Amino acid sequence: MNALLLLPIIIPLGTAAVLVMCLRLGPRTQGLISLCGAGLLFATGLWLLHTVLGGGIMVTQVGGWPAPFGISFVADTLGAAMVAITGFIALMVLIFALEDLPKERVRQGAHPLIHILLMGVCGAFLTGDLFNLFVWFEVMLMASFVLLAMGGSRGETGGAVKYLVLNFLASGFFLTALGLLYGQMGTLNMADLAMKLQSTQDSGLVITTAMLLMLAFGLKAGLFPVFAWLPASYHTPSVTVSALFAGLLTKVGVYALIRAFALIFTTQTAVTHTTLLVLSLLTMVAGVLGAASQFEIRRILSWHIISQIGYMVLGLALFTQAALTATVFYIIHHIIVKTNLFLISGAVVRLRGSDRLKEIGGLYKAAPWLSLLFLVPAMSLGGIPPLSGFFAKFSLLIAGFESQAYFAMAVALAVGLLTLYSMTKIWAEAFWKADPHGDSPTPSLPIAMMVPIVAMATLTLGISFAPQILLEISQAAAAELIKPDAYIRAVLGSRP
Repeated sequence: MNALLLLPIIIPLGTAAVLVMCLRLGPRTQGLISLCGAGLLFATGLWLLHTVLGGGIMVTQVGGWPAPFGISFVADTLGAAMVAITGFIALMVLIFALEDLPKERVRQGAHPLIHILLMGVCGAFLTGDLFNLFVWFEVMLMASFVLLAMGGSRGETGGAVKYLVLNFLASGFFLTALGLLYGQMGTLNMADLAMKLQSTQDSGLVITTAMLLMLAFGLKAGLFPVFAWLPASYHTPSVTVSALFAGLLTKVGVYALIRAFALIFTTQTAVTHTTLLVLSLLTMVAGVLGAASQFEIRRILSWHIISQIGYMVLGLALFTQAALTATVFYIIHHIIVKTNLFLISGAVVRLRGSDRLKEIGGLYKAAPWLSLLFLVPAMSLGGIPPLSGFFAKFSLLIAGFESQAYFAMAVALAVGLLTLYSMTKIWAEAFWKADPHGDSPTPSLPIAMMVPIVAMATLTLGISFAPQILLEISQAAAAELIKPDAYIRAVLGSRP
């Protein structure tokens, strides 16, 4: 067994256990312990990514049982990169939480729940088995539901109930698909399924299970038409929780779609990937129109998560190496940018007491540094050159034109313009226009809030002006996805 492959699961679990035993300690002490756990997870993720880039795909078989009979954990370039970015986002959000997370929620166990959530996220990125992917989804669901509902307000409870009900439906579809697959194939190991489904003659089974999994994973990702839970719930909890959710949770759904439709279901692409193409375009349009109609910062950002998911799934639907490269680049860029925008919304609430656009203003004068820091991720999300979002969208557009998907690229361009409109609306209302309450004194932001915002803006600029490192990681991940033979051999060994 390779212990490195299990550390991203063991570290959050161990941190959660320590935090449970320290619930009687003060919120600041719990926050520091939580921060140490996130730092260890980030360091481990970087170590794992470095090892995979240098030595190839890593596999460990728990208990020594060979695949497909035992539990496989696999780290290819995509999985390792997702673990690394998970650790980074956890570290940034938990620094912000030192000032943002309400003390009563810390006493109720918010920090242990966050690390249980991180364990589920990392487990989903590293599992090589569909049933264990279901298990990790349920771990995330339990932790995220409690984090959503623990405030007890009417908005939080309502958002949590909608989130729970629709995710239960996703779990039902997922289990049904697993039953059909296992009954026919006798395995749920992803590498084994990929090999066996290449030779199956039962196209009806393939299409049925593929569509069920598309529905289940699409619900997790916020794909059209099953996205209503996301804008109804992501703006309700504390900024710490909503930033963590916005950065990571929907990306687990996108990751699952990539695993399913780049590894397992690749024989009926005329049906499966065409369906994904249509859904991705509808998702982009629905999300950006929803964002354009909102007048609260976190609601706007929540709707934009949906539209950006459409871009990511569009690259998967095109299913070329260039499109998958763009998708991986887009996912990592979006995780950083979207998390930062949610944290900035929390800073706005700290300064003005609200994120309703009609109630706030004057931040350009009152907090010029925050204004500049907002422009970096906002313009990147809108695709303004030379920021990272421009490279992500430009790469996707090139891949689309190479695939002759002209209508899809026209939709993507139009959605990009509307995204920019929403970001400029936030700028004009919250930052540029005069404060409707007059020139009232503006409190200073705590250092713990500024550090992660500055760090993520700096990283966004780093990717923008030196995109080569992330581009090489994305290209390596796409090469493994488009030709999964190395993944299958790593998991199954020399078994025919």
